[in-house]
Amino acid sequence: MASRIEHRATFPHSVADVLAADSGEEALRARLAELGGKDARLQDHTVTADGVRYTLLQGVAAEKLPQAVRTIHKGDLLVTREHVWTGSGDRYTGSIRAHVGGVPSEITARTELVADGDGSVLVVRGEAKVRIPIVGGKLESYIAEQVSDLLRHESGFTAKWLERGS
Repeated sequence: MASRIEHRATFPHSVADVLAADSGEEALRARLAELGGKDARLQDHTVTADGVRYTLLQGVAAEKLPQAVRTIHKGDLLVTREHVWTGSGDRYTGSIRAHVGGVPSEITARTELVADGDGSVLVVRGEAKVRIPIVGGKLESYIAEQVSDLLRHESGFTAKWLERGS
């Protein structure tokens, strides 16, 4: 069984501005520096004809992990997040796929960024799956909670980035 991930953020900015603030190379590097965790980096970033693709690497220090995770994984965690956005104008859709190194798990999500009046809305819906007998469900809940918190913080960063006009 998987744990659900749901996130919604509204912005008083256009879809194009929010997309650039959420997935532009400069914005991503700044966001990783502020929120990315241990050894965070932008592995790749490609602007396509109809969107953008990028991969983030983010570390979680072992001492910040709950005991249940430290029991099955020794040391720091490295999370690889692959993002794809496609679309045009007032609507972009995408996908997120994340892998936690050393933990048999998968995080997947569908994303949508659409115009809403004079602003825009970002919606993320996904799930976390951990394939470990007995403790998998508990870890799924923990991962889903952490991902939801991270998405909230990242949307907050995007809002600040837009306010600064960076």
